[in-house]
Amino acid sequence: MMMLRRLPDRLVDRIAAGEVVERPASALKELVENALDAGATRIEATLLGGGRDLLRVVDDGRGMTAEELALSVERHCTSKLPDDELIDIRFFGFRGEALPSIGAVARLTLVSRPPGAECGYRLTVEFGQKRPAEPVAAAFGSTVEVAELFAATPARAGFLKSDRAEIQAAVDQMKRLAMAHPAVAFTLLDGARPLLKLAPAAELPELARRRRVADVLGRDFADNAMSIAAERDSVRLEGLAGLPTYHRPTAQQQYLFVNGRPVRDRLLAGALRGAYADVLAHDRHPAVALFLTLPPTAVDVNVHPTKSEVRFRNPMLVRGLLVASLRQAIAEAGKRAAGTLAAGTLAALRPGRGVAYAAAPSRGRLALAEAAAAFQAPTPAAALPLRTPPLAPAVAAAPDDGALAHPLGAARGQLHGTYVVAETREGIVIVDQHAAHERLVLERLKAGLTQGGVPRQTLLLPEVVELEPTAAARLTAAADGLAELGLMVEPFGAAAVLVREVPATLHGAPAAALLRDLAEELLEWEAPLSLSERQDRLCARVACHASVRAGRKLGVAEMNALLREMETTPRSGQCSHGRPTYVELKLADIERLFGRK
Repeated sequence: MMMLRRLPDRLVDRIAAGEVVERPASALKELVENALDAGATRIEATLLGGGRDLLRVVDDGRGMTAEELALSVERHCTSKLPDDELIDIRFFGFRGEALPSIGAVARLTLVSRPPGAECGYRLTVEFGQKRPAEPVAAAFGSTVEVAELFAATPARAGFLKSDRAEIQAAVDQMKRLAMAHPAVAFTLLDGARPLLKLAPAAELPELARRRRVADVLGRDFADNAMSIAAERDSVRLEGLAGLPTYHRPTAQQQYLFVNGRPVRDRLLAGALRGAYADVLAHDRHPAVALFLTLPPTAVDVNVHPTKSEVRFRNPMLVRGLLVASLRQAIAEAGKRAAGTLAAGTLAALRPGRGVAYAAAPSRGRLALAEAAAAFQAPTPAAALPLRTPPLAPAVAAAPDDGALAHPLGAARGQLHGTYVVAETREGIVIVDQHAAHERLVLERLKAGLTQGGVPRQTLLLPEVVELEPTAAARLTAAADGLAELGLMVEPFGAAAVLVREVPATLHGAPAAALLRDLAEELLEWEAPLSLSERQDRLCARVACHASVRAGRKLGVAEMNALLREMETTPRSGQCSHGRPTYVELKLADIERLFGRK
């Protein structure tokens, strides 16, 4: 083993650079944040070769003198800690590491000219070797060029991805910074090809932020998002959160900001999951752009050199505000479903998609005939299976014109024993009866939990359910929690449980399938979940088994009772798995399908 020794400064700089500059997008982030700290109103970035060949950032900020340029590339030199304290940080950068780190692993050139200066100055750093600043003609502001990134550290260069992947990462970084600063113009170029071009928003701050988010994430997101505005104990939350039916397969469209700083925080990500827990499937993710503002002394941004992680002085306050605000917004959205559902439905019906009646008229007539044959006329309530009571108290609800005034209209029939078709004054509504009833049952269960317990039904003959020994043990251990949901179980040997009571909403459905699903759900509790999240998941499992199944014929009274209860039930626009419960088609859109408009 070699003797203990001090590493050369150049090697130390390259090691430190690995913490700050992971890829071209990391360097871009640091340079753009410097421009924002300098008060820039216009920022233009250019990439070549995905950013590894060249990365240039031009801004119209305050600029630097020759002396400041020389200090800017020295480690731990900064103008952003005026009181030499780390408890009241009001800038993006403050560690004095970005430019020295970049200069250690690339060819770095800085050109800057402050207001009032007769000329600008240029300074270069080539893989850690700094050269003196020299005067040069320059516009006010700063230009930073990074060439041959990681040429001095081939090992790091080998871990870079394709140019396309690196460009996408850079676009994502620029989008995050642009959303937090709507008054600043942002441009990102791949050579001469524009990747992102955002004009400054001149509206009031709240309107400007909404416009910028729409420009960055697209009009679909803005049109299918809920406005969030809440404040608690000097912590303010604002932004947009997607409707539960506007979900994504990954968390890529979750943009979170703390005091204007883009962050990837586990506490905030966990709060998002909790807020959407009973309206999204476990493998789907909400799309959000949320901005937290709180006193700088209430948050620690000095957690990691990249400053993308934060720690809150009162994490439960922040989490509680986020969860409560989102759940309230979801409840107030009520039945509202993503507008993209109707658009997707209409697109599927247009010629060449789904029913190809324009290209082949005979086939179109056949498709319409098939649809008519599948249409199930309302079944008299008396014909329903005796073991399944009505969805709601039986009320005469004939499909007269008065019912058309209701938001979900009047039931006209049933398709394929699964979909309820209703007529409204403005169009038609198609309801997935299982998904809709699942949401209604879930909300009844949750209401029961808060009002003293879920109604139970004692089984005439207790049911023995055989399970794997480990599954039986999990259910037995959770017996108290299951009892709150109206499910009374007790051990029955090593590989079975005995069921004595079930939630009244199960309506005689077999308990075996429900218990097996609950056992799987309990297995997932090895991950940290709050008590409310656990209750929500259990309620969702019970609701799925207790709801009316697809394929069951409904009477007109039951269909209308379902529609009326949906209109008064929170979150009835989607089931507990995040699927939409209904799709609404406007009459004008339907008429355009047939060329009537």
